[in-house]
Amino acid sequence: MQFNKVTDQIVEELKAIVGQANVLYDEEKMEMYSRDEVSDKLWEKMPEVVVKPETAEQVSQIVKLANRELIPIVPRGAGTGLAAGAVPLNGGIVVSMEKMNKILELDTENLFMVVQPGVTTGEVQKTAKANGLLYAGDPCSADSSFIGGNVATNAGGNKAVKYGVTSRHIYGLEIVMPNGDIVTFGGKNVKDVTGYDIIHLMVGSEGTLGIVTKIWLKLMPLPKYVADLLIPFADMQTAIKVVPKIMTAGIIPTCLEFMDSLSIKSAEMYLNKKLPYSDAGAYIICEIDGTSETQVQDDYETIGKLCLENGALEVFVADNMSTQERIWKARKCYAEAIRMISPVYCMEDIVVPVSNIPKCLEAIERIAKKYNCKIPSCGHAGDGNIHATVMREGRSEEEWHELKDNVLGELYEEVYALGGNLSGEHGIGAKRAEAMNKHMTDAQLSVLRAIKKALDPNGIMNPGKVLVLE
Repeated sequence: MQFNKVTDQIVEELKAIVGQANVLYDEEKMEMYSRDEVSDKLWEKMPEVVVKPETAEQVSQIVKLANRELIPIVPRGAGTGLAAGAVPLNGGIVVSMEKMNKILELDTENLFMVVQPGVTTGEVQKTAKANGLLYAGDPCSADSSFIGGNVATNAGGNKAVKYGVTSRHIYGLEIVMPNGDIVTFGGKNVKDVTGYDIIHLMVGSEGTLGIVTKIWLKLMPLPKYVADLLIPFADMQTAIKVVPKIMTAGIIPTCLEFMDSLSIKSAEMYLNKKLPYSDAGAYIICEIDGTSETQVQDDYETIGKLCLENGALEVFVADNMSTQERIWKARKCYAEAIRMISPVYCMEDIVVPVSNIPKCLEAIERIAKKYNCKIPSCGHAGDGNIHATVMREGRSEEEWHELKDNVLGELYEEVYALGGNLSGEHGIGAKRAEAMNKHMTDAQLSVLRAIKKALDPNGIMNPGKVLVLE
């Protein structure tokens, strides 16, 4: 696809749309928009201009201008992505949603919150909680990621095992389409099968089919009782093999996470605190919630007993806020901890059926030994989503790229052989587009390309992400 460059005239037109203060074209100011959280400089590219709209109407005018002039557009949230999904690899206009950051409505009767995409997920959670409600979407990056970015990648997170990923909580979207039209699908109706399910097409589309400008989020009553379990094991295989037993015990945990020994040690170094049972070979972290204290206690006692019968070293129960926060800090700092030890790394987001997690972790360990590298792993044991991170450590640039290519090539083959897929929640972005193209069938790719062509015939929306176009 051949795109045009942003000219001085285009910059002036953008200023007229959003105001001079909301247009950046100085390289120093645009530098932070040239990357996301992917550490490899291969996935960095300077935009030609950055705009910060404040309304859907402004977004519409920007898109119409870009479509007319054949200039690529890259929608951007907080830049916390891990797949180079918001990087302007083709230059063009970065549309930052940071100023569309308002909670527009909290409807406590219908249990909905209506928000703009630039609101942080943490603010959504805190506002709901302050009103006795729960927004169950809970990515580890909640304090920094935007809810619009969660929608773009269909983010999962810690509570997905019980409450599902982001798409389960989205009942309506206002979208600026690639031709600039503003359309709304869904809203506050809990049931709606009127026409095609455009909402769930857009959720997870990573800005390649349109720009979301308003979101209807479903809330639920806040659980009255919560307990967290930290369960150490001597080794990873023993720990992970207990997961299917928990999932089939008649209890649905709110969270069911795991950390291997490398992840535990990394978190301990990052937090500069001694973690409980930090010499263990693995952690299982489990959260139970409910409306009855007795029910929550019965559930965690059942899970604790099951774990002890299957090799757990101990079951530590945290039933107050301070000890719960202590447990979760170790899990939620995973990415930052890895980054401190190895500033250049490659974090993967593979997903396999829950019963195949042990085999997948065996494959990761085997690959790490073969290439003499460290690949710490943690993730969402309850839904088979594994964050395996290849660390560069002291390797040269050339050695690093060779290592990464070899490891990922073998890792993806193992994942697909186990019935898995490339991404559970981080998205494909640019980082995994070639791999997705390799592992999908021609028939599958044909369907995806037909959708892209129908909605974005000029290919201006976030080009180079998700799909490798013919």
